[in-house]
Amino acid sequence: MAEVQVKDNSGKGGKVRSKKQAPHVDLTPMVDLAFLLITFFMLVTTFNKPNVMDLGLPAKPKDPTQKPPPTEIDLSNSISLIIGKDNRIFYHQLDAASLNEQTLQETTFDRNGITKVIEQAKAKAKDQSKFTVIIKPTDDAVYKNFVDILDEMAITKNEIYGITDVKSWEQAVYDKKVGASSAPAAPAADTK
Repeated sequence: MAEVQVKDNSGKGGKVRSKKQAPHVDLTPMVDLAFLLITFFMLVTTFNKPNVMDLGLPAKPKDPTQKPPPTEIDLSNSISLIIGKDNRIFYHQLDAASLNEQTLQETTFDRNGITKVIEQAKAKAKDQSKFTVIIKPTDDAVYKNFVDILDEMAITKNEIYGITDVKSWEQAVYDKKVGASSAPAAPAADTK
């Protein structure tokens, strides 16, 4: 770096002084290096691929007026799961005449809850190869719980399952059960 020399004009002698300048750092190579590194890591990084669950949906009929015949599933070869609000899940293996608040059972989403319920129901089924899980989310159900149940189908290796709406008679029992369990307890009567 060149020095700048300044003459002393005070007349006291001809001493020469050099002025010190502030150091200057050129950041251009640093920026170039940063962009090269960013480009390198972008090219060699593998991005996360979204996890996708395949749903086997039936093919659309060629004739739109033709509807498939209604199918009835044997209750001993199936279990109905009703996904409710507040992360609650209910199950039953009953028909409209037998289902009431006491027979609609509640369980949890963990391994000791719904997993055991499905495995026990499958073990008691007449024909385990035709065992069907019927998933019925209510209007109050959250999407996360629905996905959890679909994951349970993979965990319990149940390949036959269906997703349908809650029937009106199930909805009535569900509403009674949820309403009764969420209602505040009556205050104790004063016995003085």
